Amino acid sequence: MYVYVLQSDLDKKFYTGITQDLMKRVGEHNSGISKATKTRVPLKLVYYEFCLNHKDAMKREGYLKTTWGKRYINNRITNYLQETKKCT
Repeated sequence: MYVYVLQSDLDKKFYTGITQDLMKRVGEHNSGISKATKTRVPLKLVYYEFCLNHKDAMKREGYLKTTWGKRYINNRITNYLQETKKCT
């Protein structure tokens, strides 16, 4: 199972989810199939992790959605976020 973080090009906010097929799921988000993100497309995959089972992935997803988890993601992709700020 993958735990993933997408970033919207429109509002720069993150969306966190889990899936078995990462690239298919990202495509579904960008095609508007997902109700949670259809108004925020296009989305970029900015971070992902692999978990060996569904329960661990759900636990990790829950953590990444907390304040501490969001800080972890921001720290983990600091250079990427700085580069994207320079481009806009």
